[in-house]
Amino acid sequence: MQPAIQRPQPGQYPAYFDASYIPRVPVGANPLVQLEQQLREVQQVVGQLTDEQALTNYDPGKWSIKEVLLHVLDSERVFAYRALCFARGEQQTLPGFDQDAYAPEAGANNRPLADILSEYAAVRSATLVLFRSFTPAQLDRVGFTASGPVSVRALLFAIPGHEAHHLHILRERYLPLLP
Repeated sequence: MQPAIQRPQPGQYPAYFDASYIPRVPVGANPLVQLEQQLREVQQVVGQLTDEQALTNYDPGKWSIKEVLLHVLDSERVFAYRALCFARGEQQTLPGFDQDAYAPEAGANNRPLADILSEYAAVRSATLVLFRSFTPAQLDRVGFTASGPVSVRALLFAIPGHEAHHLHILRERYLPLLP
């Protein structure tokens, strides 16, 4: 069992992290362990779906299951990149990203689900290796994004928190629609 990692403090992340991401990592939990568990959970939740089922959306204009998965990956990559930059002492303000612009450009619906899940595992492995490489001092470093200051530690909590948010939506809104 890996020890808990101290939660980020308010002021070390944008307010929307507090509403949507940070609370989805249980108090006392290690977010690295949660990331490992979520990889298995994603495989269990969507790994048995057909490519056709993975095109399901719960409302017109909402993302398909495949698009949700690639959105989670895009976000993880952006958060991990920010963490790398700040851990290495980057002083420049990093830009935001428009998730709604990224989604159609990802081409998720034209890809096999198995390919997306393989990419998911590769990205998750890279994220885990990256965050395990950081020292406690690097986890505490704060950098700036278009949304304000954010610590490397807060980004570590945001990744599994963001994924937990989307896993909840998949279970609640998407999976009940499948035969």
